[in-house]
Amino acid sequence: MSKPLPDDVQAFLAAHPDIDVVDAFLFDLNGTALGKRYPVSEIGKICEGGFAMPEAVFTLDVTGDCCDPQGIGFSDGDPDGLGAMIPGSLVLVPWADEPTAQCLIDLKTVDGKPVWYDPRVILQRVVDRLKADGLQPVTAVELEFFLIDSDRDDRGAPHPPKSPTTGRPSLIRKVYGMEKLEDFSPVLRAIERACAEQNIPTSVVSSEFAPGQFELNLRHVDNPVKAGDHACLLRRCVRAVARQHGMDATFASKPYPEMTGSGMHIHVSVLNDVGMNIFDDAIDPEETALGQAIAGLQATMAESMAFCSTNLNAYRRFVANNCVPVTTDWGYDNRSVAFRIPAARGASKRIEHRVAGADANPYLVLACVLAGLHHGFSNKLEPLSAPHPGNAGEAMAPEIPFKLWDALDRLKHAPLLGSYLGAEYLAMYRAIKQAEFDALLDMPPHREYDWYL
Repeated sequence: MSKPLPDDVQAFLAAHPDIDVVDAFLFDLNGTALGKRYPVSEIGKICEGGFAMPEAVFTLDVTGDCCDPQGIGFSDGDPDGLGAMIPGSLVLVPWADEPTAQCLIDLKTVDGKPVWYDPRVILQRVVDRLKADGLQPVTAVELEFFLIDSDRDDRGAPHPPKSPTTGRPSLIRKVYGMEKLEDFSPVLRAIERACAEQNIPTSVVSSEFAPGQFELNLRHVDNPVKAGDHACLLRRCVRAVARQHGMDATFASKPYPEMTGSGMHIHVSVLNDVGMNIFDDAIDPEETALGQAIAGLQATMAESMAFCSTNLNAYRRFVANNCVPVTTDWGYDNRSVAFRIPAARGASKRIEHRVAGADANPYLVLACVLAGLHHGFSNKLEPLSAPHPGNAGEAMAPEIPFKLWDALDRLKHAPLLGSYLGAEYLAMYRAIKQAEFDALLDMPPHREYDWYL
């Protein structure tokens, strides 16, 4: 006999009796939602851990191919794991044509162990190391994205979107421009409403530097894994609502070569065992803890680049004098540095990590950031430099790998990050992304024909 449904699931179904199906999914290495659609009559199967999916889904590249890394995917027979609904994740899908719900899945091996290469598990292990030292990270993710026209040019490149209010292509570039927000208010407000229905804690929306480019902030939470969930769910929501409004949305780091790119900014503070922010000047007037955190992030930045920028396009974002980090500098309220201390002080004092592209895996970026913090705290490190007072982006630091192939090679010798994410995971990740890159180069780009044919 089946077990009774959890109370929250029963309450949800009672409030939404017209639900027909439930989409149950997880997010893979690339932040893509992978899962199954169940009739609502089988929701108990999802609750009880009867969701079966190959464990190797966490090794797929951006195209969905598996290169059998570490012998996982083909050599091991591609075994299933069993997943169960993550409590509290059952929500409506407001953009669905038919009454639909969705939930997140926690996939485990058949004997109930975590899948060791699940990005959520990688992040949780780093969080646990901080917690073991009496430290609780508080994190929030900011994501930049482009709304683009649903049609592309002959080479597949994007066009700026047509304004929902005027019907004409919008070429407004102005950062923080209210006219651009008003121009795209129908789709932006729909995104905000859909996020609210899905319990995705969005906050401020602002226009960015390029046509159709915006930023959405997520609220701070004291559970970094949940912050990663929020970021992945937000990207899914933005894309779906944009399609409803006749356009597409992309989180690609650099969709237009001649325009600004899109970043994923991680805001992080750390609470002590009595719930006080250790960066607060009232607790740390000499900024000892802040300095240690900055130093740890500086020490791990080079090793983290392959996780912060995961594909060839993402490295086009790193250009000197473009408000993108190209050194390990830090500073107060300075957007040209990698590690910015925003203007907020007191209990709200925090670090903004500005390195990652918007298409990176949020769980893995958060894991890298928290690993850097823990490394700095554990070794009582001091920053490599004083806070930068001006433009830190005039020249690119030679010690940072700003090419995909260099960043992947850096993972061969990444002892600091390997001690947190695991050397075996670094080798697996490198193999997957190297195979993806090699497959990309197998197909000649248009410029190769233009130049060499």
